[in-house]
Amino acid sequence: MNIVFRVDSSSQMGTGHLMRCLTLADKLKQRGHDIFFVCRDLEGNLISLIKYPKYILSKNNNFNSDDLYLNWLGATQEQDAEQTINAVSEGIDILLVDSYSLGKEWHKQLRPYTEKIMVIDDLADRQFDCDILLNQNLGIHKRDYIGKVPNDCELLLGCNYALLRPEFAELRVQALEKRQNTTEINNILISMGGSDINNITYDILQKLDDKFNVIAVLGSSSPHNKMIKNYAKGKNIKVLVNVNNMSELMLETDLAIGAGGSTSWERCCLGLPVLLYILSENQREIVENLEQFGAAKIVNNLRDNLQVVMADFDLWRAMSNKSKNICDGLGADRIESYLGNL
Repeated sequence: MNIVFRVDSSSQMGTGHLMRCLTLADKLKQRGHDIFFVCRDLEGNLISLIKYPKYILSKNNNFNSDDLYLNWLGATQEQDAEQTINAVSEGIDILLVDSYSLGKEWHKQLRPYTEKIMVIDDLADRQFDCDILLNQNLGIHKRDYIGKVPNDCELLLGCNYALLRPEFAELRVQALEKRQNTTEINNILISMGGSDINNITYDILQKLDDKFNVIAVLGSSSPHNKMIKNYAKGKNIKVLVNVNNMSELMLETDLAIGAGGSTSWERCCLGLPVLLYILSENQREIVENLEQFGAAKIVNNLRDNLQVVMADFDLWRAMSNKSKNICDGLGADRIESYLGNL
């Protein structure tokens, strides 16, 4: 099949949309499908990570909208649809769209150019004209999409479909065995997403005791990397940028401090307890559902939250056991199998 991905990354929106699309693209490519990407040249993008044929839409520096997600997109839906049409040719089997900015209006314009439209969504906040919709998040239900998708749209919902790179499933058994033998918290992993515009990582580091072994993972698009590296000098803090071994880092970690993006399902796959920050409204529901399920704690005062977990190791173990039941890391395989049988 000929599969086209329409997805962006930037300092504003982060990198999670692109990374999960790359995970699925790799799986589909292994099965012999042809892959093509269409992305906009936005500030802080990671288009360079895409090793597939791609078309780069030009950036409109003068674009401004009252709509947050259209500002992320850098264009109106109609403009983006016209540009995407110019980038692709007829004969697309699946057009796969991962963008909070694009909905029914965009889908209808692209309909003549593809056999099927598949959407990756997290918000259930708009109308879609698609054949397949994937929402990989905890607590999502079919009722959330009533009246928002066509009646014959196939819904792939829940963490069983979470798009994780294969190394997470490969390390799952080893990680869960390690959690069973853990008796204290020594190693802490901080990962606040690919951009961390508000420099939350720096604030966290200032609140941590020197007794911990700390790894702070940053994205290359984060504007505060130099400040954090300077702060870490002479301290028990290792700063890593654009890592490609996150699964191994999580394996060696006893507790994570992070945000509620796609990394949530990576932590769950490896049974890693986490203290979570709510960094944006579009992540609030994910974070709150993880806490309600018992797999995470929302940070209100980091020092206090950390002391609670340190003082009650049964709580740590319960968080680990709850999180491992959320995601097994095989979502990309399930989606590839589904698409391959269309």
